[in-house]
Amino acid sequence: MKPERFTISIPQASLDDLRARLERFRAAPDFGNEDWRYGMEGRALRVLVDAWLDDYDWRRAEAEMNRYEHWRVVIDGVPIHYMRKPAVGEGSSRVADGPTGSSRAPVPAAKPMPLVVTHGWPWTFWDHRYVVDALADPASQGGDPADAFDVIVPSLPGYAFSSPLTKTGIGWARTADLWAKLMTEVLGFPRFAAAGGDWGAFVTAQLGHKYADRLYGIYESFPAIPGLDYFSVQESDYAPEEKALYARRVEAEPTAASHMAVHSMDPQTLAVALNDSPAGLLAWIVERRRAWSDCGGDVERAFTREHLLTTVSLFWLTQTIGSSLRFYWETARQDWQPSHPRKPTIEAPTAMAVLPQDVFPLPRKVVERHANLQHWRVYAKGGHFGPAEAPEEYVEDVRAFFRQFRG
Repeated sequence: MKPERFTISIPQASLDDLRARLERFRAAPDFGNEDWRYGMEGRALRVLVDAWLDDYDWRRAEAEMNRYEHWRVVIDGVPIHYMRKPAVGEGSSRVADGPTGSSRAPVPAAKPMPLVVTHGWPWTFWDHRYVVDALADPASQGGDPADAFDVIVPSLPGYAFSSPLTKTGIGWARTADLWAKLMTEVLGFPRFAAAGGDWGAFVTAQLGHKYADRLYGIYESFPAIPGLDYFSVQESDYAPEEKALYARRVEAEPTAASHMAVHSMDPQTLAVALNDSPAGLLAWIVERRRAWSDCGGDVERAFTREHLLTTVSLFWLTQTIGSSLRFYWETARQDWQPSHPRKPTIEAPTAMAVLPQDVFPLPRKVVERHANLQHWRVYAKGGHFGPAEAPEEYVEDVRAFFRQFRG
């Protein structure tokens, strides 16, 4: 399990093929869909297709990605890519707080903490571009160097450069096993911290359940609880101040239900269409981004156009939309079994970020029953894509939670 450094470099032939397909885009007839009630609105899609053709520069995005370290390793027959931003701050010093007017002596910085950060769908590792630098090098952003993390950002199995995936049976529980090996056996960290959203939150929660002895703690930006029957959570479980969260859950359920159904039942059929049509892939991903973000119906209020096109390009150019969809199929057919009988289910110290426009926010009392909850933060804004939608609040809160475990 020796990792190898690599540089992202997509063959020009792949970019030429993408351009040729976009130039032949045949739009689906669309009418009465100004409010997106039927799904991706036709005129909005045409604008994005034209931008992908005429304005977007993959090579520029590729160069930006290559500012970071990229590594590949095969663990248990599964190819894993991870981006790494080493901590900046180890061996430096910070200034201890003191009363006004008093002298303040330098205090040795705590050793940077390893942090594995996991994305979901339709994310990629690149959704963490907005937080990686601030987490690894807080001083460069006006922060305390003692808060530095050694940041590891893997691609989920079958996503982007964690490919080609040829092994079946890989869902979030199995991915947690892979991450435990990545962090301890491959990278040599005896203990580490973990954070994640969407599927990444479930991977993180499983780490907090099965590998609590290896973790400082976990930070979830989606309320993932292994083994929980989410639909057993009733409106009455939400406190009065949480009623807006329940209303958001009800609003988001129809899209989430249709999404889960097709991804979990026949992902390969959908993959045939999306792997053949870049415009179709663009529509599928952007519609989800719009529905699940805090954008008020304007997806580009939450994400730049460049970020949306880079996200879709990563799936397209690596031909991983099909293997990313299978993550749902595999998970849906694996009844989660606890690794031990101890309670709460998530033993590791847990922080929960509540984003007001997420798709299935849970009430605090339910989380407290199933997790060693030590930190609860309701964000001022944001939906399902916390690190990309509210990066400053995310960084501040991750630092604040893990600060107590440094020494």
